[in-house]
Amino acid sequence: MKNRPHDTIETLGDLEAGSRYLAEIEPRFDFALKLTGALPHRRRKDGFEALLDMIVSQQVSVAAGDAIWARILNAGLNNQQRVCGATDEEFRQCGLSRQKIRYARALAESDIDYDSLRGLPDSEVVALLTKVTGIGRWTAEIYAMFALGRRDVFAAGDLALQESARLLFGLTDRPSESELRTLAEPWSPWRAVAARLLWAYYRIEKKKEGIR
Repeated sequence: MKNRPHDTIETLGDLEAGSRYLAEIEPRFDFALKLTGALPHRRRKDGFEALLDMIVSQQVSVAAGDAIWARILNAGLNNQQRVCGATDEEFRQCGLSRQKIRYARALAESDIDYDSLRGLPDSEVVALLTKVTGIGRWTAEIYAMFALGRRDVFAAGDLALQESARLLFGLTDRPSESELRTLAEPWSPWRAVAARLLWAYYRIEKKKEGIR
């Protein structure tokens, strides 16, 4: 079954609708929204470049990810064909580790049909992407959220989301991925908006960005 239009976040109006819903069902979200104000859209164009950018962002700070990605763009290594033909040294000069170089090549050599992903259910998008070496559940869910605009995907493995949830919900310890997924279940069908709100709250509490 293909995702219906209302399963995606297409406009700021969609974000506002999701924000209102979350504020109504959870007082802590209402509190957070009063601090953060309107949430950013964060929608990106889908395709190879977006997914490569997300691979680059794995397990590095936002600042480091921005710096590496800027060097990749400057070197023209954001193109699938160019990645296939680039040398290890070209990648290293951009700041990619040996592991990330392997992941970038695996993505470039994969046969992902990016157009077809737009019509697949969320679970199938994640299942298909995670077959590629270097793409774990976090990367696949971030792609579904920001490149495909899915409104009910939630990247519970994200450390900034876990820490933000700990702060906002007054938890003693930072929740694990499985614990955060359980906590987020009542936020459906707007879990992607809840994630945006938690990242925005994280930025206020920690004085730094939690997501690129």
